[in-house]
Amino acid sequence: MYTINEVSKICDISVYTIRFYDKEGLLPFVTRNSTGNRQFSEGDLDVLKLICCLKNTGMQVKEIKQYIDLCMQGEGTAPERRQIMVNHRKSILRQIDDMKKNLTIVNLKISFYDSYIANPQAGYDPLKYMLENKQKDHNDINKPSNT
Repeated sequence: MYTINEVSKICDISVYTIRFYDKEGLLPFVTRNSTGNRQFSEGDLDVLKLICCLKNTGMQVKEIKQYIDLCMQGEGTAPERRQIMVNHRKSILRQIDDMKKNLTIVNLKISFYDSYIANPQAGYDPLKYMLENKQKDHNDINKPSNT
């Protein structure tokens, strides 16, 4: 069994966050010892790591609680739990697509600065350049990706 401080180090999350998750009902399986301190098993750590993964990928606490509640109800809820994961995967894929678009913008700006640094132009106005090339950049990032 692990203490909350040990779990905090193992999972790289704060004690405060663990307590918050417990208060929100995300850790109903965690037991307490005779002095009232939380005790975590290996299985509890695995579930906490999943909770962190879901949270880090944008799932709201309310949705995570719904998932945990279904888990606590047993095997009969597997189809509902699967659907939650399918929906979340769709959300993650949208986030990845958005991040790719943002990365394209950042790469365009880096490319511009590389060109500028290699061949500085007199009278360069970064705001003017950005405005003149805004439509081009917008068109580039809105092309369907091939990946």
